Amino acid sequence: MIKITLRAARVNAGLKLTEAAKLFGINKDTLSKYEKDSSNVPRSFFINIEKFYKIPVENIFWTSIRFFSEIKNCIKEEFSKEVN
Repeated sequence: MIKITLRAARVNAGLKLTEAAKLFGINKDTLSKYEKDSSNVPRSFFINIEKFYKIPVENIFWTSIRFFSEIKNCIKEEFSKEVN
């Protein structure tokens, strides 16, 4: 199963930050905060993700963007070792 960040899910749905925030009934700054760290989004937000982003919640990488970037870098390093 492929997992993507919350921000990537929004972008893939073709929504700008302000548009998505309006759909969820939250401030764009709040949505931006969730996109940076999705590990603690409230249930009221969580239940609408499939509806607005058209992606199963199981496909969202529920963590901080910093942690996601660290994992991505580790994978790149391992891949480059295997290629060389």
